[in-house]
Amino acid sequence: MSNTTIVLLVILAILVIGVVVLYFVGKRLQKKQEEQQAQISAAAQSVSMLIIDKKRMKLRDAGLPAAVVAQTPKLMRRTKVPIVKAKVGPKITTLICDAEIFESVPVKKEVKATVSGLYLTSVRGLHGSIAKTAPAKKGFRARLKQKYNDLNSKLEKTK
Repeated sequence: MSNTTIVLLVILAILVIGVVVLYFVGKRLQKKQEEQQAQISAAAQSVSMLIIDKKRMKLRDAGLPAAVVAQTPKLMRRTKVPIVKAKVGPKITTLICDAEIFESVPVKKEVKATVSGLYLTSVRGLHGSIAKTAPAKKGFRARLKQKYNDLNSKLEKTK
């Protein structure tokens, strides 16, 4: 066997070991996430609130309690998370919003929301339905494709 085949076999063995390790780590993380989701749904309660503001910001800048910031991992403190400021009863509260529903949360509207601690998990309109927000921005490639299709349709109409 030549040196190149030995090197390729070693690289292949390292890649196989890496894939196996990632499989088991991913399986463990998925199980952990399912447990956390079960805890969140067990502690959930419905609350009516007035959404004052929403934005993505760092945890330490969001005005959350110091205990919450201290419990989060250091890497998570630097990332931007969806934060919602809402008036729950007479009190203004800062909540961490679920990333999946963040875009559908209406600002300056009264909603019925499901809250688990400081975590906002779902939102329903209190007086009627929630108006859909503006569609997500298209990427560069999608805009070019749209322009191309528009020009093609114009050219075919002129023929």
